[in-house]
Amino acid sequence: VRPQLHRTCHFSKIKTETMKLAVFASLLAGASAFAPAQVGKSSTAINAFENELGAQAPLGFYDPLNFLEDADEERFERLRYVELKHGRIAQLAFLGQIVTRAGIHLPGSIDTAGNSFDSFPDGAAALFGPDAIPTAGLVQIVGFIGFLELFVMKDVTGLAEFPGDFRNGALDFGWDTFGPETQLRKRAIELNNGRAAMMGILGLMMHEQLEGNPVIGFGFATNYQ
Repeated sequence: VRPQLHRTCHFSKIKTETMKLAVFASLLAGASAFAPAQVGKSSTAINAFENELGAQAPLGFYDPLNFLEDADEERFERLRYVELKHGRIAQLAFLGQIVTRAGIHLPGSIDTAGNSFDSFPDGAAALFGPDAIPTAGLVQIVGFIGFLELFVMKDVTGLAEFPGDFRNGALDFGWDTFGPETQLRKRAIELNNGRAAMMGILGLMMHEQLEGNPVIGFGFATNYQ
């Protein structure tokens, strides 16, 4: 029994360390998209982006991996588009964590066998592991996301005013009634909320790998094994 317990503990430590490295690498990659330039780049490159949305206090320009070294406007807009997309996904993921861990789930059954939505664990354990949702359910989720990525969450009409503008002449929500300053402020709010959500969901993912699954802020720990 003791050798088996030792191997189990050793495997758990390796798994936790691997997750830490993955989260650290993700943090570095996400940070590189926040804003271009560093001291030492050419003045032309710095001046090109120093007033872009997102380059704000307290960090200002922040590109530790030099992704935008000698970059042009097209490169910058591509990275900004990716950052916005990741931020939006992270906001949905973090909100999903809050809702489900508060005990709120969809009603009814998730499959024909009669398993209810609340019978499955929260967080990553709902997708991976022995208590995960059926494979068919995971395939449906991935397929739906792929459909949105290819046909919906993009500039279909070609009339986007800025990276991440997916209104496509339909989902306006009064955007055109706002002045330039208000529009810029709202874009900055979304950008910062997305950045915070990326850090938040990575933190929750990290804590899910710790023994007992002690998710900070929810006041309880649940261990799914």
